[in-house]
Amino acid sequence: MQPQEIQPKYAKLNIGGSLFYTTIGTLTKHDTMLKAMFSGRMKVLADTDGWVLIDRCGKHFNSVLNFLRDEHVALPDKTHEIAELLAEAKFYLISPLVESCQQALRSRQCKIEPQCRIPLTSCSADLSQLITMSTKPTVKLLINRHNNKYSYTSASDDNLLKNVELFDKLSLRFGSRFLFIKDVSGSSEICCWSYFGLATKVAEVCCTSIVYATDKKHTKVDFPEARIYEECLNLMLYENRTEPDPELMQATSWRGAVSGMSSAYGSDDEEERTRIGLRKRLV
Repeated sequence: MQPQEIQPKYAKLNIGGSLFYTTIGTLTKHDTMLKAMFSGRMKVLADTDGWVLIDRCGKHFNSVLNFLRDEHVALPDKTHEIAELLAEAKFYLISPLVESCQQALRSRQCKIEPQCRIPLTSCSADLSQLITMSTKPTVKLLINRHNNKYSYTSASDDNLLKNVELFDKLSLRFGSRFLFIKDVSGSSEICCWSYFGLATKVAEVCCTSIVYATDKKHTKVDFPEARIYEECLNLMLYENRTEPDPELMQATSWRGAVSGMSSAYGSDDEEERTRIGLRKRLV
């Protein structure tokens, strides 16, 4: 009587350089390509140490194995990783996992999350509360097209739109670092940027001025893009701070924008030298 050949109970897999050690029972539990490989229906490629080589990325193979063991698995949080797991499920012919991934992708396509949320305020009390409660520096754009007492100059509407577009661009880029607020409260201003650090106003860029013509006054709306960017960069100095720094607030304030603080600068050159010196000390 010849001895029966003992079938191995365990399998060693080399998936794209990632090594996995599991049971034959797990691999043959469902009708998949892995069952065909390890039940003898397909030829497998193994090295001299017995590792079965599969030319796939091993990033999601743990999820594949867990699904074979439990018939369910927690899908990744990121959409592109679900798509990657779906590709692996299709390769190994695991139909239930394919369906789970496809269903998750369909639900995410129907539910689009905004990249950032911007508060819109028309009440000064709500505005003050938002700024006070924020743990981040604040950028506020006051925009009031209907508050124009006089006629616009020819380029004002275009510049007003450019200010709004820049605000949206900055909020997408720095939304995780600053609080951005759109202010439409009843104000005499039409377009004005305000910057707050530690709930204190540190700078302001007013984009409107009055132009006197022979017959009437005109409102001019400007787009000081470089100045707006500069104040945003200055505002980064207020990140991760818990208490005011008088020297910092004086250096980053612009022509007395800080309440109760008069500007100590005699010229633009002197202001620039002070700011450069402060930045060097902070670094």
